[in-house]
Amino acid sequence: MTFFRSRWVERPEHVKELADTALPEGFESAGYAAGIKPEGLDVGLLHSEREHTVSAARFTSSALVAAPVVVSQEADLTALRAIAVNSGNANVSDGERGMATARAQQAAAAEALDLEPAQVAIASTGVIGRELAREKLVAGIRHAAGGMAPNAQAFSDSLLTTDRGPKRACLEVSLPSGATVRLAAQAKGAGMLSPKFATMLCFVQTDAAVSAETADLLTGVTVKRSFDRCSVDGQLSTNDSVFLMANGASGVEIDQQTPDELALGEALDALLRQLALEMVADGEGATRSGRVVVRGGLDLVEPVARAIADSPLVKTALLGADPNFGRILQAAGQALAGHSAFVVDLSIEGRQVVSASTVLDMDKSEWKALEAAMESDEVEFELEIPGEGGETEVFFSDLSPDYVALNSAYSS
Repeated sequence: MTFFRSRWVERPEHVKELADTALPEGFESAGYAAGIKPEGLDVGLLHSEREHTVSAARFTSSALVAAPVVVSQEADLTALRAIAVNSGNANVSDGERGMATARAQQAAAAEALDLEPAQVAIASTGVIGRELAREKLVAGIRHAAGGMAPNAQAFSDSLLTTDRGPKRACLEVSLPSGATVRLAAQAKGAGMLSPKFATMLCFVQTDAAVSAETADLLTGVTVKRSFDRCSVDGQLSTNDSVFLMANGASGVEIDQQTPDELALGEALDALLRQLALEMVADGEGATRSGRVVVRGGLDLVEPVARAIADSPLVKTALLGADPNFGRILQAAGQALAGHSAFVVDLSIEGRQVVSASTVLDMDKSEWKALEAAMESDEVEFELEIPGEGGETEVFFSDLSPDYVALNSAYSS
């Protein structure tokens, strides 16, 4: 299956898709079933073999932060060489015991890979408010370290919780200078997804040599255009983490503010946007995805887009392929409460249905055509609101009975 399959992400011409389990040169990984989950792989280990690896990271903005996030933020985030991750338990709200487990997770990976703890980041995902089995986790990391290989399959599988399947890709990037490098990523995320980050983990690797400043810049820009733009249920997670590692194993050095840096950034942007859309499409029972684009006042477009994307009424209409645009107008009006001039234009799949807040007449055949357009896997909504200078987008999923069923029994 082609990785770049959303119409909202264009594969850059200088990017070639490789096997999705491939890794850039100088990286290895593994997964192990440690028994943290009832079944399946649940401990993963990712390692850069090159000493001079640079890195960058971004984390959740929630006020309730998981112990692994705290420990990772204390590491040397510009020089990480390994990441130890577990699924099945988020290690949140377990006090000092949880912090001790997170530090043991970091220490076990460092010892197994002959690194300093500061060179190791950690991540966890799963149920909140339960004790993470420390002995199983540490033993799992040691076992994983004994099975490292230049392949991401087991590692990416070890990340999964309610995901229907792994989210991963490896790309070959041709640079303007004539050189080629590899860029890969493995991610997870399906529920507790909200703009401003999702309940998600993402691990990015490249064998290009870049500065710490370039790594941080590219990570920040591309996260804002991808994971910050997706929503399944409007819920902000405690564990969101994105890590990028660049080890230079290709021998290709990418200087700052050069065409090569731009080309790598374009590839990373496309990679993360597609992964973000994979999360939305996998939104715990989701059947289709939406994209809302809002243009208007600089301070208004963001709250309006989020109100629409997070509205259960809009989401259920999307599930039923129902072009009930009154729900979109209601969500926009709610977000704009207190603003006197509420005049909007609305289009669905390129067909204008509202002009200056007045519904346009449609005959029966036009309505049927709009319903048919709503049956697509991806549906786009465009809204013009008062003001100028602002434009934003949010990707979101529909809301199905399967979402309710899954989350009603998630911890029992």
